[in-house]
Amino acid sequence: MKNIGIPAKFGIMIAVGLIVYFLALSLVGLHTNPLFSFLNCAIMAFGIWMAIKAKRKNDSTLFKYGEGFTTGLITGFIATTLFTIFFGIYASELNPDFLDQFVTMWRSQYQAGLGVVLFSVYAMGAATTFALTLTFMQLFKKSWNTSEGQKHTM
Repeated sequence: MKNIGIPAKFGIMIAVGLIVYFLALSLVGLHTNPLFSFLNCAIMAFGIWMAIKAKRKNDSTLFKYGEGFTTGLITGFIATTLFTIFFGIYASELNPDFLDQFVTMWRSQYQAGLGVVLFSVYAMGAATTFALTLTFMQLFKKSWNTSEGQKHTM
């Protein structure tokens, strides 16, 4: 359970940030514009960065690439899952007209329902998580450009 503490803490914080941002957009009527979902990436990036940084600080001498990568992925998937659950509740219970406003072309031409939208939200969150984790681990990994690292080359 100790290994899941950092990703769970930061994953929940990211999800709360995403939910607050979405609700703030809904207060001003901008939550139906997909353009504003680009800030979701910044919220996700900050949270994953902080989770990997906390993991590295916690395991300072023993920090390995795989541990940081796993921390980033678990953090992002927890946040994505929680936000997708919230989004499903919001779109189906709190604001049933939301899908009609959000995906007008999809609903009229492709008969896309809540399931397709939730799948899209989860897939975008998973792709963002994977890309950000790969990117950040390039910055957090230890360099092999040292005399000790040269021993590990072929």
